[in-house]
Amino acid sequence: MLKVCELFQSIQGESTFAGEVCAFIRLAGCNLSCTYCDTAYANQAGTGKQMSIDEIVAWVESRHCRLVELTGGEPLIQKETAALAARLCDETFTVLVETNGTKDISVLPDSAIKIMDVKCPSSGMADSLLVSNLDALTPNDECKFVISDRTDFDWACTFMAQKRLASRCTVIFSPNLALLPAKMLAEWMVETNPGARLGLQLHKVIWGDDAQGH
Repeated sequence: MLKVCELFQSIQGESTFAGEVCAFIRLAGCNLSCTYCDTAYANQAGTGKQMSIDEIVAWVESRHCRLVELTGGEPLIQKETAALAARLCDETFTVLVETNGTKDISVLPDSAIKIMDVKCPSSGMADSLLVSNLDALTPNDECKFVISDRTDFDWACTFMAQKRLASRCTVIFSPNLALLPAKMLAEWMVETNPGARLGLQLHKVIWGDDAQGH
């Protein structure tokens, strides 16, 4: 059984799949407390309901959508998440797993696409990354940095260079729009060309700051 915060279908707002229709499985609970968290409602005590893998897969199949994302909270704090991802992959869905990088991503099936956050200093969680996860990344996977200021940007560029991250996977820099205009981040990226791509939260462009259900 898995504790599910919400199931919904929407436009994929982040990653290289941005703009595609996607079925979202938001699992409840998180082991971090980032300063800019926009899904804190998924982490509150008592949030969510217990669902079996069969029930979740049946809901996904009812959506007639081949792109599926497991997100949270932090999906990998629940031990059955890997089994759910494997089941969905076996059913030939394209499966994205968005994770904060603190839990072992190697438990996920090879065919699942890992979208792993690397937390910058402004998150308050910059030391949280399970560094061994870097070795589990493949060219099909993605790493995302949420950038709030120039310190975050410089830190992310240094991390990328030291870990040769662009040679491992796709890297996305996403601005924390509450603190950093997208234009400014874009200008920094044009100046330095760190090897990342700019990512905007497309769902927020469409629906604003109401994250729930989008």
